[in-house]
Amino acid sequence: MSPNPTDTVHVTVVPSPACHFCQDAEQALAELAREFVFDLEFIPMESPRGARLVAEHRPALNPLVLIDGAYFSAGRLPRKKLTKLLTTRGAARFPAAGSHGQ
Repeated sequence: MSPNPTDTVHVTVVPSPACHFCQDAEQALAELAREFVFDLEFIPMESPRGARLVAEHRPALNPLVLIDGAYFSAGRLPRKKLTKLLTTRGAARFPAAGSHGQ
């Protein structure tokens, strides 16, 4: 079955305070959001929902990253793996920055 481009990929990040991998993931996701269309949700680890997700997935490192509710990664965000997943899932792409049709 081919991906339906109208189905938006939902990325959930559960960061912890003062976490450099969490800050790196936030920056990487901001960069990817300039290229791909996806829903992005940050859920504080200290919140009831964040605590429940951490208890359920038991990540060794932070942040916990879920794609459409399924475990994707913990710790440093694998950018290439996420880019490949977004491409495979048919996430809409924005036109390349700086292209002027020349």
